[in-house]
Amino acid sequence: MQLQLTEEERAFREEMRTFFNDEVPKELRDGIGRGDEQFKEAVVKTQQLLNAKGLAVPSWPEEYGGQDWTPLQKHIWHEEMQLAGVIPPLAFNANMIGPVIANFGSDEMKEKFLAKTANLDIWWCQGFSEPNAGSDLASLSTKAVRDGDDWVINGQKTWTTLGQHADWIFVLCRTNPDVKKQAGISMILCPMDAEGVTLRPIQLIDGGHEVNEVFFEDVRVPAENLVGEENAGWTYAKFLLGNERVGVAPVGATKRNLAIAKEKAQETGALDDPALQATIVDLENELLALELTALRVAANSDGGKPHPASSVLKLKGTVLQQAVSELLVDVFGPLSVGSGAADVADGSDLPALARTATPTYLNLRKASIYGGSNEVQRQIIAGNILGL
Repeated sequence: MQLQLTEEERAFREEMRTFFNDEVPKELRDGIGRGDEQFKEAVVKTQQLLNAKGLAVPSWPEEYGGQDWTPLQKHIWHEEMQLAGVIPPLAFNANMIGPVIANFGSDEMKEKFLAKTANLDIWWCQGFSEPNAGSDLASLSTKAVRDGDDWVINGQKTWTTLGQHADWIFVLCRTNPDVKKQAGISMILCPMDAEGVTLRPIQLIDGGHEVNEVFFEDVRVPAENLVGEENAGWTYAKFLLGNERVGVAPVGATKRNLAIAKEKAQETGALDDPALQATIVDLENELLALELTALRVAANSDGGKPHPASSVLKLKGTVLQQAVSELLVDVFGPLSVGSGAADVADGSDLPALARTATPTYLNLRKASIYGGSNEVQRQIIAGNILGL
């Protein structure tokens, strides 16, 4: 089956493909591990390279660096970036706080933050989840109290991804405890080096340091760091979470990893196994179906309203992403497991993908939770698509 793009769309795809493969240095695309300083440097360099070409924040308003692209062009941009193995723009900057500031921030806030956010001169992290407020985010208890020209923040956030690299954090705080819980929340911007902010790493099952706890103890930030209106933070959070789910079905990256697994299986002779052949064929067919669905969603997403099938993309996209990560572990076999597999030095004789296969498999267990858990997506599909 061939995907039917117009001549203009095919030219656009070729333009993106050429740029990502020829102008993004190969060392920025190969085997960068998450969480370390080498990773941070690669993310910053890549985003600044993309930003210089106008390709870092295409969904933003044009006056702040965005592009007047169709949803389908944005899909092509995203998929070709993944197929080339290019590190995407940092989601906290490009998909989350940037659009919030562009749409709801004061003129002074836009002037202060947007250009630096697009260029990753400021690295943002997200202060939403708490130990007792994850899926039920509106139950958060971190509070901010107005004191003269400052907000004083006290509380705790958790699962703060890549907070160890961040310069600033956007924090949801309870600013009015006397109203319905969604109505008393505000969004406040806080520098990570402010007095009273403490970050503590959480070690993951893959052995990496990717997420953190963040504690706020009498942290004072200027009143102008309030985003938009006081007690309107829940509205901004819903807007932000809608943007977070943009590109949550990693079609391009999954296709790339499946092709690598197939090539490696062929090299080792494992592809002679009929069971493995059947597994790969099934995954290829399901990925094609997912890609066609993604194109249909992109082609019917004008007007700014989310397409109901977006939940299908999130659900099936993460299921396939996890399945391909498991396949890579199977293909590499004993090379991908054993003591210290996540920490094998770069000088090892093991292929880079073998060293990262098991840690990646373990890390991607989270994919069916973030951006709206797959259980929630099934409920949305049942109600909004199937009418159950």
